[in-house]
Amino acid sequence: MTTYDERTALLVVDVQNDFADPSGSLYVNEGEQVVPVVNAEIAQAVGAGALVVYTQDWHPPDTPHFQKDGGIWPVHCVENTWGAEFHPDLVVAGGEVVRKGHERGDGYSAFSVRDPTSGHTWSTALERILKDREITRIVVVGLATDFCVAETVCDARVLRFPVQVVSAGIRAVELVEGGGAHAISRMRDAGAEII
Repeated sequence: MTTYDERTALLVVDVQNDFADPSGSLYVNEGEQVVPVVNAEIAQAVGAGALVVYTQDWHPPDTPHFQKDGGIWPVHCVENTWGAEFHPDLVVAGGEVVRKGHERGDGYSAFSVRDPTSGHTWSTALERILKDREITRIVVVGLATDFCVAETVCDARVLRFPVQVVSAGIRAVELVEGGGAHAISRMRDAGAEII
């Protein structure tokens, strides 16, 4: 069971139309089923005075992240489009929004972005936001387990945050069969608690 206080942050990873709606361009199977679980976590976090941070994939129309430009993914979460918007049933209760993947980076982790061509990595605003709020613990929910969730959790562990992942609030895209199970093992190996 998750608990929250003023030193805890709930990270809601990429609960966006392109991932969580069956008509989205990169629909994660059962992605819409995380929404009520995530909303319950948000309500609990807000009620306890915890910080809620929402992340959004936020890509330009042309990026080496996309298949059409040499990457591995279909076009998805293009900035200022329906696909990039939060799922309409998601409760967006104040908090912070961290957008990632703009400036043509890959945007897997909520903490860092990597240029798919050069491999250069740079930080998002997330670590600064957490430090400014004196956050000492993180709870993670969202999409997709085998990419943005796992990368966010592993980066959080590198930064030495204790992390809990709510298993009912995540789903995998399964680009490779077994990708979700492998991602859960990776997160456990990094020291995250899967609950």
